[in-house]
Amino acid sequence: MLLLKRVLINLTLIAVILVLFYCYQTSNGARWTLLREQENVSGRPTEETTAFYLLRNDTVYYNVWCIFTKVASNSPMRRKFAIFAESLLRLSTVDIAFHVITDDDSKTVAEKALGNVLSSTGKFMKVEYYDVHKLASQLEDIVSAMSPHFSSKPGTYYSDALFFLSLGLHRIAPAEQALAAMFDADTKFRKDIKLLFEEFKAFGNHALFGLAPELTPVYRHVLYLYRNKHPETKFGEPPTSRGYPGYNSGMVLFNLDRIRNSSVYDEIVKKESVDAITEKYHFKGHLGDQDFYTLLGMERPELIHTIDCGWNRQLCTWWRDRGYTDVFENYSRCDSETKLWHGNCNTPIPGD
Repeated sequence: MLLLKRVLINLTLIAVILVLFYCYQTSNGARWTLLREQENVSGRPTEETTAFYLLRNDTVYYNVWCIFTKVASNSPMRRKFAIFAESLLRLSTVDIAFHVITDDDSKTVAEKALGNVLSSTGKFMKVEYYDVHKLASQLEDIVSAMSPHFSSKPGTYYSDALFFLSLGLHRIAPAEQALAAMFDADTKFRKDIKLLFEEFKAFGNHALFGLAPELTPVYRHVLYLYRNKHPETKFGEPPTSRGYPGYNSGMVLFNLDRIRNSSVYDEIVKKESVDAITEKYHFKGHLGDQDFYTLLGMERPELIHTIDCGWNRQLCTWWRDRGYTDVFENYSRCDSETKLWHGNCNTPIPGD
């Protein structure tokens, strides 16, 4: 009899444990856990990480960032933003975590636009909003180092900050994010973003960023003094001459883990380093973070992985009619399949 009682007690305890374990697994209080791409034989994560979050229900999110500020309800940018988000979501075969940097008024516009996109596509994406003023204050050191060299009219703090937020994304993004992509709102996908994230596998051992080439002669123009003093240089030359045309920041990939741990990057974004590099190349730009990425590719090319021009197919022709008609096609040519349109300079995107 005593033996039977002990058996019943043990069975009851086991049943209670199983019920508690089931409740724990099926609860909706999911916590974020970083998903690592690989593990070595010791069971420790390797250096290379995925771009994603992993929820307890095994949902993997790809991190997509976009800046959407100073937008009124009737602004043309509202429609461009909706086109960007719709194309992203419609073509995606993966789950998206969409991170929108915005201000109070623009957030209302963004929420309405994204609501319409979610309704029309019948798909879901996780959306997070970030206040641009708070983020700008976190990056005051980077903004103050960059704006004198890469702003058309430096001095308006928050306006300046907008153009340099990507350079501090590793400090803005939640610590759990290992990789991310940022896009201008005037872009439109033609392929699944999952394919773009495959580019991280091609990053060299030191690459922090991934960008596609600039498709205009803007840096041929900006580097005029340096090119006069160094006529043999390939800086500012088009790809057709095996030159370096600079980078365009309409699409940027970030290995956030590497950037956070890079003492080299920490040094190169300091004011003293930025001052020295701009002086070395007689560089006075006006395109914000794009100018810095271009200089970084000149000074430390190993830190940037060059991505196929089809992932940032720029449509701007502004420079063609401003003294560069004879060479413009050498810069704008992109023989790759277009995977992401970029309607920069307010250029219409085909089909819209």
